Amino acid sequence: MLQFQNKPGKREGMRYKVVLRQSEEGYSVSCPGLPGCWSQGQTEAEAIDNIRTAIREYLAAVNDTLKGADVREIEVPA
Repeated sequence: MLQFQNKPGKREGMRYKVVLRQSEEGYSVSCPGLPGCWSQGQTEAEAIDNIRTAIREYLAAVNDTLKGADVREIEVPA
């Protein structure tokens, strides 16, 4: 799920739900709202930092595929 976040003096951002799982190797983390977007880390903090990067890269790749398309944004009430 995503949610717009407006804070005075800060860039507009989006919030995504992520699923964190501990394993023998550390932590895996995925973003259910972005199919195929996942990462991992040795610690919970590292996994969370890595999924932030993965989400940014996922969204950048989506934006690249949409260049030249008639793209619109809509608001969906909570």
